[in-house]
Amino acid sequence: MAAKEKKNFLVHGSILAMAGILVRVIGMFYRIPLMNIIGSEGNGIYSVAFNIYNIALVLSSYGLPMAVSKLISERIAKEEYRNAKKLFRASLVISFITGGLACFILFAGSGIFEKIYKGVSGLAIPLKVLAPTLLVVAVMGVVRGFFQGQGNMIPTAMSQLIEQVMNAFVSVFAAYVLVKTHASSQDLAAYGAAGGTLGTLMGAASGFLFLLLLLISKMGAFNYEVKHDKLSQDLDQKLLYKMIIITVVPIIIGQTLYQISAVIDDMMFSNIMAKTLSDSKIKSDLGNFASSYSLLISIPQGVASAMSASMLPSVVESYTKGERKAVRRKIGNTITTNMFVAFPSFVGLLVLGKPIIKLLFSRYDANQGAVMLYLGAIAVVFYTLSTVSSSALQGVDRMNIPVKHSGISLLVHIVLVYLLLRWSGLGIYAIVIGNASFPCLIFILNFKSLKKITGFRFNYKISVMVPLVSALAMGLTTKITYNLVYSLVKINFIALVFAMAVAFVTYAAMLMQFKKRNMY
Repeated sequence: MAAKEKKNFLVHGSILAMAGILVRVIGMFYRIPLMNIIGSEGNGIYSVAFNIYNIALVLSSYGLPMAVSKLISERIAKEEYRNAKKLFRASLVISFITGGLACFILFAGSGIFEKIYKGVSGLAIPLKVLAPTLLVVAVMGVVRGFFQGQGNMIPTAMSQLIEQVMNAFVSVFAAYVLVKTHASSQDLAAYGAAGGTLGTLMGAASGFLFLLLLLISKMGAFNYEVKHDKLSQDLDQKLLYKMIIITVVPIIIGQTLYQISAVIDDMMFSNIMAKTLSDSKIKSDLGNFASSYSLLISIPQGVASAMSASMLPSVVESYTKGERKAVRRKIGNTITTNMFVAFPSFVGLLVLGKPIIKLLFSRYDANQGAVMLYLGAIAVVFYTLSTVSSSALQGVDRMNIPVKHSGISLLVHIVLVYLLLRWSGLGIYAIVIGNASFPCLIFILNFKSLKKITGFRFNYKISVMVPLVSALAMGLTTKITYNLVYSLVKINFIALVFAMAVAFVTYAAMLMQFKKRNMY
């Protein structure tokens, strides 16, 4: 039974992880033509607008999929299908309220945000386009959580892919049209960024439509379980909303603290650097950070988010049934699986970061981007550990602990970044250092709490030594291969293809050697 459970949630997590990687790869590649159309300044505006949008998204709906997933899985574990359906309906009502309110605030307050960011003129234009997306994503998040709570990650994975494909197509096309039609406007870069944000809205609408059709087709089977439910004790409507709010608020606060760090970084950088850098340079540096650094490290980070989403309902089920050993096992399996992705991703970005930036983001300074990765690529590992450990704590009903740890980390982050920006002369690299240090403190604090609450112990041999040693060997052979091939053909793309192929083979061979020696 344990092996079957492990296989089930890891398989679904893997499906969601693969979809997450594909989504981020599509996002990375469509950003290349988009950036070429809207320019470095437009990309800077685009990235700042998205950081603000992400805060509004977190506050209005980000916690809903996870909260709904947790609550639904608890009820299904107890075979209370009628109460599960009531929770789903109440969550939809909340999503309409929070999503609609966030949409109104972002649209009406777009001009205020533009005034706050002194070095980012034209910011209000893409923000107005992004505003309606908040309502769509809020409702879509509840539907995703409904499926995830039943242990089914495939609807979320499919909707994410549909959403991103539509996003890519519309973003590039709309940006091209708006840049052409506003070629003489002083807000040309802002209109280009607005084209990119229109793709986000249309992508979300497409993903939601897919989920809505799927929900209609699947609701019959669920209603059958509801009709034959003899275990549910009808919950009071006020209690339903209270349960949802109590569950969702800690998740929202925790994610807000993480997301708000990016907004605070943008504000501190644009205001402090305004004394020494031009508006154009500020936008360009922020654009390079968003592309050469944030976009690249977000690809392996997506695996952690997906595996955590898959782990949550499984951990909740085991915890609800009092199976503490199963809880520890599932947490350990998720961490180990993630580390086998995080370490080679970290090493790969160190070794091949510069040539990848040259290939994908030729508009930007590849040397600057490479230094960003040298300083901050370790964030991939820290983010993975902090994400999984936060989900684990939420799964065992310790919702407030990750919030407290995120708050502590945010305070340390703000002080560190401010001091570095004000007196170190590091410029945009100060933001990179802050980005890497923020999840590091969270995971350290989270693991101390996990050990105390569940008795979970981190298996350093399997989760760190095996993937790290394999990744280092991979990094060495990859670097040698890239340099050798590039010296022969002088073509970056060909050298990268050979280097990545060698990286995959080397890493797999190293893992096989460890497996033969029964080290994992």
